[in-house]
Amino acid sequence: MSPRHDLDDTDRELLRLLQEDGRRTAADMAGLLSMSGTAVSRRIARLEQSGVIRGYTARVDPAALDLTIEAFVEVRFVGNMQPAEVHRTVSAIPEVSAVFTTSGCYDALVWVRVRSVEHLTTVIGALRRGRKIVDTRTHIVLGSHIERLWDADTRPSSSA
Repeated sequence: MSPRHDLDDTDRELLRLLQEDGRRTAADMAGLLSMSGTAVSRRIARLEQSGVIRGYTARVDPAALDLTIEAFVEVRFVGNMQPAEVHRTVSAIPEVSAVFTTSGCYDALVWVRVRSVEHLTTVIGALRRGRKIVDTRTHIVLGSHIERLWDADTRPSSSA
């Protein structure tokens, strides 16, 4: 389990601003928060060092790269595979955006982005080729309605 980090309202607002624009300067945020640039920089450094901020990245639009179809592939493995083995099995497939180990009938959920249904068929074939996967079930995404990395207004329940 990850260590719990208590965030105050200023931390939450900093995180919201950085998610809005990861290239925003400390001086810009300082002006918006009525703080000094040094205080903002210190808070950001603390959030980075504690692991709350794991890094900064560009958000690429997959459709601009002609990856217009998203799908989730439920995967059942042979035997009882460890997460590291799951990772090795699917990490070489570039169309894989994420892999989640799950409970229930299937062992993992593989999120893929592809150009076409034919491309999706090829990716599923690549997943099955290693003979470590015995069954798949595919769900094509028809629409995405909420997409957020983390909501700065979300506060953990007191029982968590």
